[in-house]
Amino acid sequence: MRKLTFLLRPSWLILAVIVAAFAYLCFTVLAPWQLGKNDSTEHRNQLIADSVQADPVAVTDVLDGDPGTRTEWRKVTATGAFVPESTVLVRLRHLDGAPGYAVLAAFRLDDGRTLLVDRGLVASVDGTRPPAIADPPAGPQRIEARVRASEGVVPDKTPSTQDGFRQVYTVDTTQESAVLGTPLTPIPTGTDKGGYLQLAADQPGAFTPAPLPQLDAGPYLSYGLQWLAFGLMAPLGLGYFVVAELKARRRDRAQPSTPTNPTPTVDTPTQPTTEARLADRYGRNR
Repeated sequence: MRKLTFLLRPSWLILAVIVAAFAYLCFTVLAPWQLGKNDSTEHRNQLIADSVQADPVAVTDVLDGDPGTRTEWRKVTATGAFVPESTVLVRLRHLDGAPGYAVLAAFRLDDGRTLLVDRGLVASVDGTRPPAIADPPAGPQRIEARVRASEGVVPDKTPSTQDGFRQVYTVDTTQESAVLGTPLTPIPTGTDKGGYLQLAADQPGAFTPAPLPQLDAGPYLSYGLQWLAFGLMAPLGLGYFVVAELKARRRDRAQPSTPTNPTPTVDTPTQPTTEARLADRYGRNR
C-alpha cells in the first residue's frame, strides 16, 4: 500500500475529483439529456407518421376528448367562420430560406368556441416588412388542419403594432388571445401547452403551409452513447496513468543510486540518487 501513497498528493487528488465529477455528469446529466431528446424526437416522428395515414377527425372531438391524450399533428376538420379583422403576424419566420411571416387568424366554430389558426407563411417585402395580406374568406367555411402545440412566449419579445399589423414573435394561444382581445379556446395536446390549428394546403384562407419536420431521429442517440463512452473512458484513463506512474517509480528505484567509481573526479559527474530523482519529479515531500 505504501507504493500508492503518491495518490494522496494534491495533484492526484484534484485529478481524481475532476474525473469522478466528469463521469458523474456523463452518466446522470449529459447522456440522459441526449437520450431523452432522442426518445422525444422518435415519439414526435411517430405521431407525424401516424397522422399522415389517419383520416381527419372533427376538432370538436379533440376539444371534448381526454385532455391527457397526445393530439399534436393530428389532422382535424372544423366548420365555422373566420373572425373579421383578426389577423396577427408572427415575425422572424422563413419561407424558402428568405425572411417571412406566419399569418394567424381567429376561427369561430359553429358551437361558439373560437380557435387560433395559423394560415401559413408569406414572404416579406425587401426582407424587412410584411406584404399586403388578404383577409380570410368570409362566411361559413370548412377547413382541414393539423393540431399544433403552442410555442410559448419570449419574455423580452412583447407584441407590437407595426406596418399596420399586430405582430408577435411566437404562436401562443394565450398571448394571441390577449393581443386580439378575443377569448381563444386552447386545443388539448396532452401537454401543458394549449394547441392551435395549422391550415393544410389548398384550404380556405391558406398561404404556404410550414413544412413538416424531417422524420429522422437526428444525432441524439449517437451523442448519448458518446457521453456514456466518455463516462467510462475517464476513469479508465485515470487508471492508466496510475499504472504508468507505478511503473515509472519502479524503474527509478531499480536504477543504481551510487556511481560505479567511488572516488569521482571533477570531470566525472555523479549519478543522481533515487531519492534525488523522485524529489525532482514529485517534490521533496514524498
